[in-house]
Amino acid sequence: MVATPRLLSLMDCPRFRLEAMIQIYHNPHCSKSREALALLQAQGQPVEVIDYLQEPPDLWQLQDLRQRLGLPARELLRSGEAAYLALGLDDPSLSEEALLAAIVAHPILLQRPIVVNDQRAVIARPPALALTLL
Repeated sequence: MVATPRLLSLMDCPRFRLEAMIQIYHNPHCSKSREALALLQAQGQPVEVIDYLQEPPDLWQLQDLRQRLGLPARELLRSGEAAYLALGLDDPSLSEEALLAAIVAHPILLQRPIVVNDQRAVIARPPALALTLL
């Protein structure tokens, strides 16, 4: 009997193995964001840090975040930012798409920190909420 070689899949190769990595949409100037990041790192978790002010999310990424959070777009907005009132984002008739487009154009409006693990996400306010995704 001749043994047939086992076919390897990409998942068998460590180089291609996909492991869920925690991501944090982070503002290094925000104390809550720094605290959430420190909590995750203290747990020994590898964390992909996304400085969303330097690398703003596009509309598709925001729609994906909104879905993972399970929240309406308005909940992703920082209503205390000057741009919020200047852009009239307090108007309740604005659509989800209009609100997300405002965040794309003005990423400072994005609520922070947002922590993502696989298909779930949380706005880590208070920062300890980040640990609920572990």
